[in-house]
Amino acid sequence: MGRSYKGGFRVTRKVMTEMVKDFFADNADSSISVKNLYEVLKLKTHPMKAMCLDALTELQEDGFLMEQGGRYQLAHKDKFLEGVIQRRAGGKNYLIPDDGTLPILVAERNSKGAQNGDRVRIVQYARRARTAPEGEVTEILKRAKDTFVGTLQVDRKFAFLSTGNKNDIDIFIPRDRLKGGRDGDKAVVKVTEWPESGGRNPIGKVIDLLGAAGENETEMHAILAEYGLPYSYPEYVEEEANAIPSEIPAEAFFGREDFRDAVTFTIDPKDAKDFDDALSVRRIKEGLWEIGVHIADVSYYVKEGSIIDKEAFKRATSVYLVDRTVPMLPEKLCNNLCSLRQDEDKLTYSVIFTMNAAAEVRSSKIVRTVIRSNRRFAYEEVQAIIEREQSGGKEPLPGDELTAEIMTLNSMAEIMRKKRMAAGALDFDRVEVHFEVDEKGKPVSVLFKESKEANKLVEEFMLLANRTVAESIGKVKGTTPKVFVYRIHDKPDQERLENLAQFVQKFGYKVKTTGSNAEMSKSLNKLLADVKGKREQNLVETVSLRAMQKACYSTDNIGHYGLSMDYYTHFTSPIRRYPDLMVHRLLTRYAEGGRSVSQGRFEEHCEHCSNMEQLAEQAERASIKYKQVEYMSERMGQAYDAVISGVTEWGLYAEIIENKCEGLIPIRSLGGDFFEFDEKNYCLTGHTTRKKYRLGDPIRVVVTSCNLEKKQMDYALADEYGRN
Repeated sequence: MGRSYKGGFRVTRKVMTEMVKDFFADNADSSISVKNLYEVLKLKTHPMKAMCLDALTELQEDGFLMEQGGRYQLAHKDKFLEGVIQRRAGGKNYLIPDDGTLPILVAERNSKGAQNGDRVRIVQYARRARTAPEGEVTEILKRAKDTFVGTLQVDRKFAFLSTGNKNDIDIFIPRDRLKGGRDGDKAVVKVTEWPESGGRNPIGKVIDLLGAAGENETEMHAILAEYGLPYSYPEYVEEEANAIPSEIPAEAFFGREDFRDAVTFTIDPKDAKDFDDALSVRRIKEGLWEIGVHIADVSYYVKEGSIIDKEAFKRATSVYLVDRTVPMLPEKLCNNLCSLRQDEDKLTYSVIFTMNAAAEVRSSKIVRTVIRSNRRFAYEEVQAIIEREQSGGKEPLPGDELTAEIMTLNSMAEIMRKKRMAAGALDFDRVEVHFEVDEKGKPVSVLFKESKEANKLVEEFMLLANRTVAESIGKVKGTTPKVFVYRIHDKPDQERLENLAQFVQKFGYKVKTTGSNAEMSKSLNKLLADVKGKREQNLVETVSLRAMQKACYSTDNIGHYGLSMDYYTHFTSPIRRYPDLMVHRLLTRYAEGGRSVSQGRFEEHCEHCSNMEQLAEQAERASIKYKQVEYMSERMGQAYDAVISGVTEWGLYAEIIENKCEGLIPIRSLGGDFFEFDEKNYCLTGHTTRKKYRLGDPIRVVVTSCNLEKKQMDYALADEYGRN
């Protein structure tokens, strides 16, 4: 029974415990006697003092406090840990400590209302015998996010937002804060009040309605909102862009080299609208060519600190979902003024190379230019010309007038690629999954895009330009290089590399885990070549990629391991990547004699751009997964050949061979036996039958369920389907 305290406030046992805990959390380095604690907490009545003493005893038993010589203090005050909360089903939450130590269990009642991904500080309890380490949140340092996307569940008196993520708590929404939202609508909700203890729901309000769940436009916007990415362009930014004159003023040509008489063309996907880059070819003499890599001069139109620039920086990248591009720049810029469209004068930033037939660079220069593209090619058109010339065919093709230039560039690109591979560059040449969708966004077929000669032609010259630009600033002798934006890629994590070696050994392959970077890269390339066409190809490539570090942007140049380059940057796509725009501006500043910029400020910019790039990639994968589930939802009960792509204690993951759609085969559906999970050997083994299901094994599966909300599919083994 509660006691009256401080003008009518009722103190319960629970409240008293919280008061005591708060005192010691705020005084982590102090010890105090019981008598002094009574005074500090202003406890004057015997019942209140008794309740406090009970709380002290309970907290001591829990390991929160320790008592010595009649004085209490926080137990293991050196065991304060900071990290990120991972919520699990059933109230079993864990702190993932920053120091890399083992996860610490945080019961729901001790979570202080921390949500999944929140950064917190905990106090670790004294560990009891035969129990996992446990702790209690003392402070929430930073919320992971305060905006959530999900489906509204509206009742007569109240509403909730369900995110569909089992690790998120549903958000309570008062009816007067629904903004007109109805049951089943997708919405964006902002939390206005966080719970002060575990077990309670956050309270929020609807800030945007996305539409009815299940509609394509709604779901694509929901994916973008889920990752904090914009799904519309602010009108005031569009208006600012539309006010830019469409004609290039005469003064813009001053100081630029004129390449409008050079044979110039773009090569892009057939559905592309923003053309960042163009290539020009001009024969100087027998065996010697001038090759131009021309990049849209976005920095001419987008001035630093302008309205358009601030929006572009916030986005940092264009986002490519299954059925749309969410651009970094307003449409007038990305698809019109800056896009290197055929038969239009365009302002460009260029790297001009003098090269011989052996693809050796005799000289290079970085200059601002004006170009006029003679032709807009799709990759497929250039590929058709290359294949015809290689086979000796005679059939006429679109773009035949540029055959000589295309074949010259392709010959050089092949030589440059071989040199890169010999130097230790990694050869991750993965198949990309794409969907053909109808006018309503519904997936009608699955497509696979492979990188062919036409793609590699463009890639090699873009790599050459990026490296040359990075070297022009970073590779200086006798002086400290000026601050610049680099694209860096660290060498693989040693532990992951050893795990990869153990994994591929089960398939009969080997990979080096020690030696020089070049030796390890060549070993990995041999592995990737050996698995091509094998059933385990996709699995080995996936695990190999996981062993790699993530490439990112930084002012601290450590080189690019994957490309085997000591200096590398991103210069070639300023329409869709903000770091490229930063690089263009820095080149101009330094060419005009400007001083080095602040490394701290630009490092912050690099970190922001790297983070936004990762969010964009996650959103892209989520959109593909959604379309896979939507596509397979119309194929329920159908059987497919598949390969086991993952083995866990709760079941098998299987990837269908013909469309690469992955689903879970729950362990309960395997039937007829109790299966044991062998983590080291990536397999499930039947206790009685000794039947084994190994990673990479071919199987035949049936689609049994598709959950669009969770973007998940369940499969069953075809020979077990219908027995349960």
